[in-house]
Amino acid sequence: MSWKRFRYRCEYRGLLLAGKLVPMLPRVGVVLIAQCTGAIASVLDRRGRRVGLANLDCAFGRTYSAAQKRRVLRQSYQHFAQTMLDLLWSARLSPANFRRYIELENYPTRPEESAIVACYHYSNFEWLSLACGYGGRSATILAQEFKNPQLDPVFRRWRERSGHSFTARTGGILRLYKVLRRGGNTALLVDLTIPPGPAAVAIDCFGLKTSVTSAHAWLHQRSGAVLLPAHCEPLRHGRYRIVFHPRIELPRHATLREIAQACWDSFEPVVRNNPAPWLWMYKHWRYKPAGAAREYPFYSSVHPRFERMLAES
Repeated sequence: MSWKRFRYRCEYRGLLLAGKLVPMLPRVGVVLIAQCTGAIASVLDRRGRRVGLANLDCAFGRTYSAAQKRRVLRQSYQHFAQTMLDLLWSARLSPANFRRYIELENYPTRPEESAIVACYHYSNFEWLSLACGYGGRSATILAQEFKNPQLDPVFRRWRERSGHSFTARTGGILRLYKVLRRGGNTALLVDLTIPPGPAAVAIDCFGLKTSVTSAHAWLHQRSGAVLLPAHCEPLRHGRYRIVFHPRIELPRHATLREIAQACWDSFEPVVRNNPAPWLWMYKHWRYKPAGAAREYPFYSSVHPRFERMLAES
C-alpha cells in the first residue's frame, strides 16, 4: 500500500470516528475544544500565519497594531476550528431545535421566489447553509471535492442533513441555472480567489484588486433569481445569527463585475466592523496589478490575464 493510500484511509477512519464522538459532547465542550485547537493551530501553522498577517497588514495597515493583528488572526483560526467541529456536532441539530442555536435575521419568507444566496467564509458558513435548509429554503449547491475522495460522501451526507442537494462542479453552473429556472434555490461561496479567465471578474476588496468568481452574477443575470448576500455572526456560548442582506438590485444592463462588486460591498463593512471571523489565512489577493500603487501581500503576483481583466473593467 502506498503512503498516500494509507494516509487517505487514516483520514477517512479518523473523520468517521470524530463524526461519532463530537456529537456526544455538550455544547460548551465543543466550544472549548475549538478555542484550544484554533489557538494551537495559529502557532503551529507557520505558513498560514504568515499569509494571514500579510493579509491583515495590507487590508488594515496601521489601523491595528501588530499585537491586535496577531489576536485577530488567532481568533480567525478559532472561528474556523469552531466551524469544522460544529459541522460534526450538527447531528444534534433538527428542524425542531435549530433555532435554539441559530437566529435568523431578515430571512426570506417567500418560498415561491427563486434565490441565489451569496455566502462568505465568515464565521460558521456551514451552519448558515444548514439553517437555510431547516428554515424551509433548501437548495442545490456545488460540491467542493477533496483531494482525498473518500471524504466527499461523508461531508456530503453531513451537509445534506437539512434538505440540501449537492452536485458535482463539472457542469454544475448549468445545472444550477436549470434549478433556478424551475423556481429552486442555490447558494455559493463568493469570496474565493480564482484564476483570471472567463469565469472570473476583478473587484475591489479592501481597496485591493482581486479575481473572484462571476458565477453568482451570471446566474442572477440569466435566470432572474433574487440575489441575496448573507453572512453568519458569532454570538456567545456557541450560538450564531444568520443575517440576510438586502437583495442586490441593479439596472438590467449591469455587468457581471458590477453585480459581483455590489455583493462584496454589502459584506465588506461587516468584516471591517469585526474582522476576526473571516478566513484571513487564505490567499485572497493572489494577483496584483502591474505597478500597483498600494502594497499587496508577499504571495501576490502579476498575471497577464488579470491585467486584461482590469483593462476591460
